[in-house]
Amino acid sequence: MLRWLMGGGREPQGLSEKSSVQSLGEEQIQNPYTELLVLKGHHDIVRFLVQIDDCRFASAGDDGIVFLWNAQTGEKLFELHGHTHKITAIAAFPSSGACEEKNNLILTASADRTVIVWDCNSGRQVQKVSCFHSTVKCLTVLQRLDVWLSGGSDLCVWNRKLDLLCKTSHLTDADISALVELPKNCVAAAVGKELIIFRLVVSTEGSEGWDVLEVKRLADHQDNILSLVSVNDLTFVTGSHVGELIVWDALDWISQVCECNTWDPSFHTVAQQEIKLSQNQHEVSIQHLTSDAECVFAAVGKGIYVYNLQMKRVIACQRTAHDSIVLHIAKLPNRQLISCSEDGSVRIWELREKQQLPAEPVPTGFLNMWGFGRANKQASQTAKKMQESTTSYSLELIGDLIGHSSAVQMFLYFSELGLVTCSADHLIILWKDGERESRLRSLTLFQKLEQNDDLQLRF
Repeated sequence: MLRWLMGGGREPQGLSEKSSVQSLGEEQIQNPYTELLVLKGHHDIVRFLVQIDDCRFASAGDDGIVFLWNAQTGEKLFELHGHTHKITAIAAFPSSGACEEKNNLILTASADRTVIVWDCNSGRQVQKVSCFHSTVKCLTVLQRLDVWLSGGSDLCVWNRKLDLLCKTSHLTDADISALVELPKNCVAAAVGKELIIFRLVVSTEGSEGWDVLEVKRLADHQDNILSLVSVNDLTFVTGSHVGELIVWDALDWISQVCECNTWDPSFHTVAQQEIKLSQNQHEVSIQHLTSDAECVFAAVGKGIYVYNLQMKRVIACQRTAHDSIVLHIAKLPNRQLISCSEDGSVRIWELREKQQLPAEPVPTGFLNMWGFGRANKQASQTAKKMQESTTSYSLELIGDLIGHSSAVQMFLYFSELGLVTCSADHLIILWKDGERESRLRSLTLFQKLEQNDDLQLRF
């Protein structure tokens, strides 16, 4: 079922008493999403969205049903039934470059201890795998090798034909909760507080089979790892439940930067912006990480933080970006961010560069306080660079998307086609650029009139 709403929509029940820390009026000039298309079909929490191609996506959640949608029209393409319990992970498996026929697949894992492979073009179930000893909690596709990985009590490697290539033995009492691809056929797996590095030994001509080898265990985190993100071929980043953020070398798996203190809520705008750490342990879990070439964007408690990898410091933050925990964050073009929260809101932010300030000495102990020093010989050089780099940044709220009545779990950005969000209210909302949609409707009407010869020029 589809339902169009014009404008920003009514404020959902239960969200009327919102915090006044950050708010926008009804006139949101910089917010293009002024039309909503509500997609109905799920009857429980919708936790996952995955992009299939430029105009299709899949949704899944606690009802165990998978829906395929058209991101341009909001049309429901397929309703996929096969799981008997809630969906725990989902991943897209695009066609390999060598494959002439476009055979896009999606993988879904469930609490029923199965993984199902679906054909996106026909909506049919290709195969169901049900040999797991526990629930699969994460799925990752290594497109270069044309294989996919499932993580639970074991790490399993599968090919496109659903052949089990190799697997690990039972790892620990904890299951694999997240996976990230690393260079040289390696992956990093989050297992409780530990990161385990595995290497895939790929079969070659004249040899038989594949193998997956455990090569290193990293125990730098003091609490469970909640989020991982690959920045590039040299760097990946992890975040934990108690707010530890670690930047890792992706080739030798050595910790480059470690912030093991509490994220400071307060950002003081003085001659030299600095972050002072507090001892308050309330709501500092790093729920989600994303990155671009320059920065890591972290959803920390109710706030969002921008950490510059070259400067090795947080350059901007909103300590109370939402009224509740931030669940997902993404970088958009034009230095913009989108975040969503348990409070049911979706917000658009812009990273703005403030006026350059005169260089000031870096406060004593600043680097060590953030764990960047580590008795490092480069500490003085880093401090000098920070004195030279005095550009100040801020995160400004430019859009507040109100349409959901419960926690917004995640979203997908489809550029001109819009933004898709899913929520615990069982709904999916396709947010559209109102001005663009109005122009398209006018153009369509003009073309129809022209085709019907109803449009004539009179002199």
